[in-house]
Amino acid sequence: MKFLSYGNDYYEEGQGLVNTMSSRTYIKILGLLFFIYLFMLSITLMGASFKLLGHGFAEELVNSVSNPFTALLIGILATSIIQSSSATSSIVVGLVGGLGIASAQAGAEGAMIPALTIENAIPIIMGANIGTSVTNTLVSLGHISHRTEFGRAFSAAIVHDSFNLIAVIIFLPVQIATNFLGVVASKASGIFSAVGGLKFASPIKLITKPIVELIHNSPLGIGWLDIIIALILLFIALNRIVKILKSMVLSRIEVFFDTYIFKTAIRSLILGLVLTALVQSSSITTSLIIPLAGAGILTINQIFPYTLGANVGTTVTALLAALAIGRPEAITIALAHVLFNLFGIIVIWPIRFIPIKLAQWFSLLAMKKRIIPILFVGVIFFIIPLLLVFLTR
Repeated sequence: MKFLSYGNDYYEEGQGLVNTMSSRTYIKILGLLFFIYLFMLSITLMGASFKLLGHGFAEELVNSVSNPFTALLIGILATSIIQSSSATSSIVVGLVGGLGIASAQAGAEGAMIPALTIENAIPIIMGANIGTSVTNTLVSLGHISHRTEFGRAFSAAIVHDSFNLIAVIIFLPVQIATNFLGVVASKASGIFSAVGGLKFASPIKLITKPIVELIHNSPLGIGWLDIIIALILLFIALNRIVKILKSMVLSRIEVFFDTYIFKTAIRSLILGLVLTALVQSSSITTSLIIPLAGAGILTINQIFPYTLGANVGTTVTALLAALAIGRPEAITIALAHVLFNLFGIIVIWPIRFIPIKLAQWFSLLAMKKRIIPILFVGVIFFIIPLLLVFLTR
């Protein structure tokens, strides 16, 4: 009886039976699934720990907006602190909805109401779009010890920053001058006004929440210590995911992604949108593809439309929160977030080579001097916004 070998797979000529997956391959797949879970757990734990430390501070920041530029910086800073644009946008929706309730109650009495108007809230949402990309940028740093791998991972992460930054540069001046997002969203909000509150549980949160709560409630449950634990788990998971992917037949995985998952830009965009809407976290869904980029399975051109879909998908959480509140003001700001991302795709997609080339250029720079991406994260997402917020308040 004759056998033909192909990698780890064996074909029995005599009987025509094909054993396409060895027990070793099954173990690798199970290991890959475990480390993907560990990866998602680390990101969820990191986000939850940042929220414990900074949620109150972020809410105080958001509720003290004085002008659109400060609002943009507050959006970046608040989202970078709590590691979730969904959380920031939900806070904004809640505060704007509270403004509507306070306005109604004030009536002719002229009572004092919160200062967060729709016009001030929209730049916060824009800033949240920039701030949310800090997570996948941090994830890419897990590849920093491997030069080529890091270059691919960092460019895949930074292309998200590039798109969001360009979108803000284009739309913020127009928004300040015309409030076009507020006007369009306000007209569209009437369609949703009669819709009752909706809730949807993220499956990622369901499977990671018990472990996160266990860590938070343990003697180790100290804010900054939990963040350190999350980072350790993140780097371990990243290391193992890339090694397992490399040890498997990468050409087959690439063919699978090219043929089925990321075959076209529209398919990639829809995948990013649907996954993020289901998971309710663009931080998780955009971070998940960074190891795939690092391993050379996905290219920056395939990842770019996926991140655009994730930008739209992350608005679902705030929209659900707005529908639960039921106030027109809350629904307006949630729809403004949706429209901002949709308009960004429409305007920037024809010139997509700009954010892609910018990401590739910055990645090459980061590969030469690997202190640059670390400084980039610290300076762009935290130091500059923090300084300017307090200087302009």
